[in-house]
Amino acid sequence: MKLLIEIRTKAIIAPILALILITPYVFGAQQESPRTGGELVFAVGGTPPSYDGHRETTFAMLHPIAPHYSTLLRFDPQNYPKIIGDVAESWTISKDALTYTFKIRKGIKFHDGSELSARDVKATYDKLVFPPDGVVSARQATYDLVKKIEAPDANTVVFQMKHLSAAFLANLASPWNFIYKADILAKDPRWYEKNIMGTGPFTFVEYVAGSHWVGKKNPNYYMKGRPYLDGFKAVIIRDTAPRVAAVRSGQALIEFRGFNPAARDDIVKTAGSQVVVQESPWACNLTVAINNEKKPFDDVRVRRALSLAIDRWGASKALSQISLMKHVGGLLRPGYELATPEAELTKLAGFGKNSEAARKEARRLLKEAGVPEGFSFTLKNRNVREPYEVTGVYVIDQWRQIGLNVNHVQQEEGPYFNDYRQGNYDAGIDFACDFMDEPDLQLFKFVSSEKSPINYSRYNDTVLDDLYEKQARMTDPKERSKVIRQFEKRVLDEKAYQFHVLWWQRIVPHWSKLKGWKITSSHYVNQDLRDVWIAQ
Repeated sequence: MKLLIEIRTKAIIAPILALILITPYVFGAQQESPRTGGELVFAVGGTPPSYDGHRETTFAMLHPIAPHYSTLLRFDPQNYPKIIGDVAESWTISKDALTYTFKIRKGIKFHDGSELSARDVKATYDKLVFPPDGVVSARQATYDLVKKIEAPDANTVVFQMKHLSAAFLANLASPWNFIYKADILAKDPRWYEKNIMGTGPFTFVEYVAGSHWVGKKNPNYYMKGRPYLDGFKAVIIRDTAPRVAAVRSGQALIEFRGFNPAARDDIVKTAGSQVVVQESPWACNLTVAINNEKKPFDDVRVRRALSLAIDRWGASKALSQISLMKHVGGLLRPGYELATPEAELTKLAGFGKNSEAARKEARRLLKEAGVPEGFSFTLKNRNVREPYEVTGVYVIDQWRQIGLNVNHVQQEEGPYFNDYRQGNYDAGIDFACDFMDEPDLQLFKFVSSEKSPINYSRYNDTVLDDLYEKQARMTDPKERSKVIRQFEKRVLDEKAYQFHVLWWQRIVPHWSKLKGWKITSSHYVNQDLRDVWIAQ
């Protein structure tokens, strides 16, 4: 019995203790009594490909749409990464840590006036964990350990697990897991891709494509006195310069994702004491996706050459001055306790510090693989300048130095994601962002494509799948780290299926009259706006 309790405690608490080490650096934090009223105007640097949080992976969907929804659990916005209930009023975990039982709050209403019950929670997670044909669940693989979900009564939801998990409770706090209405899902499981119906603090008013998204205060929100705001308006501004100008002038009080150092300095210089700056490490990076099904990229020598050509240490120095890109790291965020130490990282292909030697080896591999000098292909990218465009330009220049001729094609979110999902690309600038530091999340992108819908590199590898499952069940950090190193070496070095460029640094300048929002290491967390208010 004592052993089971100890295992359970480690499984649930370990990732939380690890995350406590990440403390955002905050300028100008104040303690004041919240004021009600006002409309928050904030800027968003993209448009939502669809409205379905279960399907999408971009902040451009989450920032304007999260305020319309509740989740089962959530991270405490003022005490990240503490987990608190949202739709769940309380929960218990069995002694063997294989059964999670949640009590659902009574009186929560959808925006159409109907009452939320355990049936809606079950239907939501059935869609996430066991999606029907034709429905994309972007994080399905992270819930592969769920055996079944039950709703024995109107206020109880039970998750039965296949095995222990160090991250399951935190995964249930995912900001993407919007609670949907069971009756709607039963009629059309894809309805939420184009429609809004939640129980969150704000109801939907309008969306003008490419212009703005508007929500207003939900008078029937279950938390008495929340939200403080009368409403919000997310103004879509794709280009960085006008987005910075909007915040600098006060037309928008904040852009929640973050700006580069130059933009931060520009805003602070102009607005002075009227703005504050919050900074944090960021569980976010850009990767190079490679279509492993296309020739010559089906040859590991070619993929390794593409990675070897990139001088990441030089990129860190150059790009950190003009973009969010900053830290050299492997599959886990540099600074996280399970991340690869630099001494080991530099042994992986493309992560060493001798760029000339690496490029010499890259040219040798291309020649050996029969790739001719001046070989041409296309790099697809998002048409988001910061940091996608600058990174694409940098990577293309690196490949030019090993004799490759690469075209840079930038797309809006819809076509971009559609081409990735269909394999209609050679190589691309992809991203990996998560709501917390946790190997189950960060490694999930790199398991077989047939298991992970956000692995666009189109390969299947049972060795990686087995290593992923093995590390997910481990509660000893040292032993888990050994398995993670094996996984990482296979992805980045031995097979070079796809690979990181750099990890990001989050910098958010905002007007000081915006209160109740606190930065975290994820731009996905703390975005439902229920605690945000505007001072006069």
